[in-house]
Amino acid sequence: QVQLVESGGGLVEAGGSLRLSCVVSGSVLNINVMDWYRQTPGKQRERVPSIDGSQKGRFTISRDNAKNTVFLQMNSLKPEDTAVYYCHVVMYRFGNDVHYWGQGTQVTVSS
Repeated sequence: QVQLVESGGGLVEAGGSLRLSCVVSGSVLNINVMDWYRQTPGKQRERVPSIDGSQKGRFTISRDNAKNTVFLQMNSLKPEDTAVYYCHVVMYRFGNDVHYWGQGTQVTVSS
């Protein structure tokens, strides 16, 4: 069993900052990828920060490998950043890349 627990979401005014955290626990082995996605109703889930998206320069991912934790620092938030943010982890196990997702944390940016 692998658990991904996210925290740090909430309501913030435009221009503000939030830092999301995701702790991975359980049968943790061979983590290859730790990153973040977001999703709004009616849209596909997208990775953040995207290379050519509007989050460039505002969102930063960092990791604490010793604590199996990944962070998403979000600065200069805009109302269009409102979404559910999901932690995503890929582990190499049993000869395959296995994907795990957190339950999601809501981020709401008010104008």
